[in-house]
Amino acid sequence: MGRKEKLIAKLKSRPKDFTFDEMQTLLEALGFSIKNQGKTSGSRVMFIKDNIPIRLHKPHPRKELLEYQVKQIIEVLQSEGLI
Repeated sequence: MGRKEKLIAKLKSRPKDFTFDEMQTLLEALGFSIKNQGKTSGSRVMFIKDNIPIRLHKPHPRKELLEYQVKQIIEVLQSEGLI
């Protein structure tokens, strides 16, 4: 099982320790690219692929995503047939 498959399996288990870096790695492996909204974007980040946007606030000072963020990302990826 490759890294992408391991991250998908971990994401689907809705862990409380899924980090932003793991999410970025997974989304990039699925073909998303990261877009910041310029110098004033702060912690707002958008991943986009074929007009499918995923907007997140980069967590700080912690590294883990919040439970609702993980749930939303799973819903988007499943609705688009990516996982």
